[in-house]
Amino acid sequence: MNIYFNSRKIFLAHSFVFICFSLSVLAQNEKTRLMHVGLIYPVSSNGLNAAEFTNKFSLHAISGISKNEIGVAISGVATVIKENAKGVQISGVANIIQDSADGVQIAGFMNLVRHNARGLPVAGFLNLSESAGAAQVAGFGNITRESVKGVQVSGFLNKSKDVNSQISGFINLAKNVKGVQIAGLINIADSSDYPIALLNFIKNGEKSIGITVDETATTIASFRSGGRVLYGILGAGYNFKSDNKSLYGFEAGLGAHIPVAAKFRVNTELVNLMLSDFKSGDYFKNTLRILPAFKIADRFEIFAGPSINYVKYSKGKGNDLISHYIWKKENEKDFKGLYLGFNVGVQHIF
Repeated sequence: MNIYFNSRKIFLAHSFVFICFSLSVLAQNEKTRLMHVGLIYPVSSNGLNAAEFTNKFSLHAISGISKNEIGVAISGVATVIKENAKGVQISGVANIIQDSADGVQIAGFMNLVRHNARGLPVAGFLNLSESAGAAQVAGFGNITRESVKGVQVSGFLNKSKDVNSQISGFINLAKNVKGVQIAGLINIADSSDYPIALLNFIKNGEKSIGITVDETATTIASFRSGGRVLYGILGAGYNFKSDNKSLYGFEAGLGAHIPVAAKFRVNTELVNLMLSDFKSGDYFKNTLRILPAFKIADRFEIFAGPSINYVKYSKGKGNDLISHYIWKKENEKDFKGLYLGFNVGVQHIF
């Protein structure tokens, strides 16, 4: 009986060794590892041949290198992938993928994908790729050489050839934009119907220089720029009504063209105006304008229409500009009021 059990144990042991050896050979042939753990290349479980293996899970204290990642890869500093990445890659500084990525890449500084970043790269500073999928999010900038199917979101700069939408703190650059471009200051594109910024340089859009006058005799020289629908407004001027102070005007806002006929349209504008004598006190006016506009020539347009205005100013800054209000509230220092006004002007379109 003991001989039988001993023989059975020996058989099971041999079988186990054979199975392990077979799995090892199979894994070696397929170059796939369930887990890759290490400090920094080549101090890892895959050793000097780490760049030849595909891993399902990788964890490195400093940095790791592999052929492909198809699960989760985490590194304290950098993850370097020679070919493709699927799943999630998280690095303290950089994820470097030399082919394409499909999943989520999170890096403290940069995600570099040589070809297509089909998933969601999120970087503290910069995302670089040939093309991108649903979204790119970066603290400073997103740069792609070709197309982005979704949206680019950054703190400073977005650049792409063809893109759905772009949102940045300072500037967006693109060739063709299907959706909206939102920037803190500048949008640049060949085609973009819905740019939202103070300055928009759109090749198939519209730019104009004009003069406007409102109900307070504030005269503004303004620059309007945008696409076929949305545009930005930036201007400066002077108030000719105030008897007590020399008030200089600064205007910024957004507008939308509503086409009606070949030479007639309605421009709706939401604008903020500041009047200042560069001394103490403030005068701010927020205005919604509805401006029917008529082209008197190919390049000239006249417009006039009503406005609704909300003002907030320091006592002594704008007391003599408006006398009739729909609503008002005041105290010893400040005045707030709501009133109806108008705006007229002419502009040269180019």
